[in-house]
Amino acid sequence: MGAQVCKQVERRKAILTEKKTLCDLLESCGDTFPCCDYRPPDRKAWMLGLNPEKLRINEIVWPGTHDSATNKIGIPCITRPFAQCQSLSIYNQLVRGNRVLDIRVQKDRRVCHGILVTYSVDVVIGDIKKFLSETESEIIILEVRTEFGHQDPPNFERYLGEQLGEFLIHQDDHIFEKTIAEILPKRIICIWKPRNSPQPKPGGPLWSAGYLKDNWIDTDLPWTKFESNLKHLGEQPPVTSRKFFYRVENTVTPQADNPVVCVKPVTGRIHGFARLFIAQCVSRGISDRLQIFSVDFIDVNFVDACVSCTLARIQGKA
Repeated sequence: MGAQVCKQVERRKAILTEKKTLCDLLESCGDTFPCCDYRPPDRKAWMLGLNPEKLRINEIVWPGTHDSATNKIGIPCITRPFAQCQSLSIYNQLVRGNRVLDIRVQKDRRVCHGILVTYSVDVVIGDIKKFLSETESEIIILEVRTEFGHQDPPNFERYLGEQLGEFLIHQDDHIFEKTIAEILPKRIICIWKPRNSPQPKPGGPLWSAGYLKDNWIDTDLPWTKFESNLKHLGEQPPVTSRKFFYRVENTVTPQADNPVVCVKPVTGRIHGFARLFIAQCVSRGISDRLQIFSVDFIDVNFVDACVSCTLARIQGKA
């Protein structure tokens, strides 16, 4: 018992030290970057506001959400706090400006996070279609994967094709250099990541797992995650010379051996440092690597940071 108590005391010290390191960096370096004061006049249509005829896919800093469809997962006040990473519906996230969705499914096509489940993926599809019907030029990256430890939904690739066919942007390495206007009226890059089923075929309506990469580490330590994100991002080629999407997640993860295992207070340790991360990318000369930037509990400040960084990139300032 005594050893366990000592371990937890040391863990709390490490967390506080790492949060202080981030705060000190923010105080000494600031979180400003080119165009950081920009606020899109309409977050629901912020891509339209940046001119679809000029905005290229590889210029976008895509705001995304981690475990996107967990707003109603589990049992409220009982199991939900251990798995809920978003409080907004998919539709409301898109309206707020999110453009990358991370959807985990199990065999029966229900969305899940670990062993906890929520609504059918049909709800996700319905929200996406509603949003697309209300906008003209917004492109969405939809990542759907079979959750770890679960089996693939039967015939799921065909299901996605039938549900989203009219909107799907077919797998094409030339997409990255194209403008949004050149892609329209297609609106969705759908990346399907099965565990056992065959990967989507080249040139088909769905994109395979290799088109969305990341270097996720399992930690609840905010500075450790922050520096890991910068390190791995710096190892990537610039967005103008790669043919895949690379994601950085501004999140930290509850650990089973820690007394604090609810998502919101844990991820809150790093949540407020998204602008600092972008500023550090600029100051370290790796802002040309930044592409998908995801977060738990997305808010407008996070969206605005990604959109303003996109504007800076368009203007050749980042």
